[in-house]
Amino acid sequence: MRATPDLSIVTWRKSSYSNTAGGECVEVADGLPGLVPVRDSKDPGGPALVFDDAAWSAFVAAVKGGEFRVR
Repeated sequence: MRATPDLSIVTWRKSSYSNTAGGECVEVADGLPGLVPVRDSKDPGGPALVFDDAAWSAFVAAVKGGEFRVR
């Protein structure tokens, strides 16, 4: 099991798919080899999810492939 990364040292960037109207805003951080931290930009002090590279890549591929239904 990996130790929890120190997310106070990362630089967050907003997803290019996030809108500017205050809706679904997702931020990701770079600079942690092998890990992809993700958080809600409307709650920067809140929790973040941390995925390993393979899990994040599989999720993005599934989204791009239309594997999730929008309701």
